[in-house]
Amino acid sequence: MKSILVPVDQSESMSSALETGWQLAKLFGGTVDGVALRPAFAEIVAPDPIVAVTIPPSDWNETEFCRSMRTAFDTFGASHAEGGARFRWRGGPAIDDAALGSLGRVYDATVVSRPGPHGARMTALEAALFDSGRPLLMAPPRGPKTFGETVLIHWNASTETARAIEFALPILRQAKRVSFVAVEGHISAGPSIRDALAHLEANGIRATEKTVASRKGPGEAILAEANAIGADLLVKGAYTQSRLRQMIFGGATSHILACAELPVFFAH
Repeated sequence: MKSILVPVDQSESMSSALETGWQLAKLFGGTVDGVALRPAFAEIVAPDPIVAVTIPPSDWNETEFCRSMRTAFDTFGASHAEGGARFRWRGGPAIDDAALGSLGRVYDATVVSRPGPHGARMTALEAALFDSGRPLLMAPPRGPKTFGETVLIHWNASTETARAIEFALPILRQAKRVSFVAVEGHISAGPSIRDALAHLEANGIRATEKTVASRKGPGEAILAEANAIGADLLVKGAYTQSRLRQMIFGGATSHILACAELPVFFAH
């Protein structure tokens, strides 16, 4: 994982996203690329023909915004020059959420902070997750002190989980400890957790496995296990149920997006 994309915005958790991206990049002597992510502006929809037009406020100054975002990125990079990772700013105008998803296709991973009032907006996270074809690394609200040393993988036998594990293999090979967790009653039809364990062993990665009960919900059980083993990274398939179903009934991904206090490596 040599190329890491971090969209830079004005959110309070931006420093954690940069910290998490740097932690990932330095594992492989990689490069963190920064790009200005434009704020979400109001849309005006014309009914005939149906066209949505994004209207920035009258005092919007894109040049000044990009300059401010680059200053924040360069300041962080200058203070984290050691460790083997490099920092590089992409020129040009700020990008929107759709462009973020597209740009992520030429990076090994995109890093955004946990969505919420002080973090990334959900539309940016979902664009990177669904449109890039690459993994998304979600940074916690506070920058992690360690990264990828103790890794927990949520196993539910889904296609999305298989993709997440495959993308995460370079990190797993460098981890000191790798564990699987499955949640009773929340496992799709497919290979068992023992089969997943054998897959990692075939790739030279030793891991342990555990199946836990879910008293409240699968998301709570996963995060509880992550906390119990001191994990500094969670690997998880994202939205193995549809987004609509998760909105209505809840789900592990929704809970982790709202509550995770450690970096989460997602793939869909």
